Amino acid sequence: MTTTTAAEALHQPLTLREGIVLRNRLAKGALSESLARRDHSPGSRIKNLYRRWADNGLGLIITGNVMVDRRAIGEPGNVVVEDDSAFADLVEWAQIIKSGGAAAWAQINHPGRQAPRTLTPQPVAPSAVALPGAGGMFAEPRELTVAEIEEIIARFATTAGILIRAGFDGIQIHGAHGYLVSQFLSPLANQRTDEWGGTPENRRRFVLALVRAIRAEIGPDVALAIKLNSADFQRGGFNEDESLDVVRALAAEGIDLLEISGGTYSSAAMLGVDPTLKESTRRREAYFLDYAERVRAELPDLPLMLTGGFRTAEAMNDAVASGAVDLIGLGRPLTVEPDVPGQLLDGTVTASTVKPKRSGIRLIDSLTELTAYTVQMWRMADGREPAPRRHPAFNVTAYLIRNGRDSVRVGRRGL
Repeated sequence: MTTTTAAEALHQPLTLREGIVLRNRLAKGALSESLARRDHSPGSRIKNLYRRWADNGLGLIITGNVMVDRRAIGEPGNVVVEDDSAFADLVEWAQIIKSGGAAAWAQINHPGRQAPRTLTPQPVAPSAVALPGAGGMFAEPRELTVAEIEEIIARFATTAGILIRAGFDGIQIHGAHGYLVSQFLSPLANQRTDEWGGTPENRRRFVLALVRAIRAEIGPDVALAIKLNSADFQRGGFNEDESLDVVRALAAEGIDLLEISGGTYSSAAMLGVDPTLKESTRRREAYFLDYAERVRAELPDLPLMLTGGFRTAEAMNDAVASGAVDLIGLGRPLTVEPDVPGQLLDGTVTASTVKPKRSGIRLIDSLTELTAYTVQMWRMADGREPAPRRHPAFNVTAYLIRNGRDSVRVGRRGL
């Protein structure tokens, strides 16, 4: 395949439904930036970062975690939107993202039990079940009451409404990677026996309630998407068959786009550090393409975005041209090669050179991956270019220092 045709399918506009059109098939997947001000409002640094990405040729830019409750923070520096107090900042942020022609969607989230103990000493979750394999970074959660569950659903809707009024074009619910939505879906994390747990139907009640509440708040003409695990890659956990059942239910609710991912931070398949990923999967680049093809076969009209592992224009183009997916999500490549989408589209380059960082110790690999790319975002937020060849140890050190004494304590427990 020649350079001029390698990205042919990626150039095509994508119509999700009437009135919602993306200019091409490349999207920035959500990356937690950890760049908010101390009061969790977006500030100049997060705007600088998105200004750097705004003109790089993407059709869609999805923000990192925007949390719905300042009492529940997933990472230091999360943006939190509970009310209109930072409305002007949100308006400017959305305008910057859209300034180069991309659509701007905000990802909204609640960490549940996946909140560092130094940020949230008493996290909440569907059940009082601690996060396994996390080296003591997270405290054992308290089980949510029914009233608290209903409050969180209302918070998601409120946050979504504020963001749309501020100028964002769409909302993505983070339903993957071990955060609260995926905790409700997981039979390991959700051991309730009331209407919010127990059976698969009850475990998916929370995410369906979120979709309905958010749609009622933002109206019928705004894009509403979800990022969902294909599986959480833990024995006895949320698996592909149950995930398909959830997708069918979400499709029936009229979601506009499903982004497929997988794993949790204790089994980080979404970072490519999970040893159970098949070699055939790695060769196809996309970690979850086989699952995407299962969804496509059952729900051919549901728009699909796939993020995780893509590096070459040829593989991206093939995934779209084959009909397996509609949109290619890029994450880590954009932190070290911020101009790569446009370069892939115009044939200047045929592949991203980003490769996962490996030590052979899974927990350390997950930490190294996360911190390495977060630090590159911070460099761009400070007006500097990425430094992709920097040793991972320096990135981890810089991450811990920047996030202060609390993050150092969290990091030492994790290491």
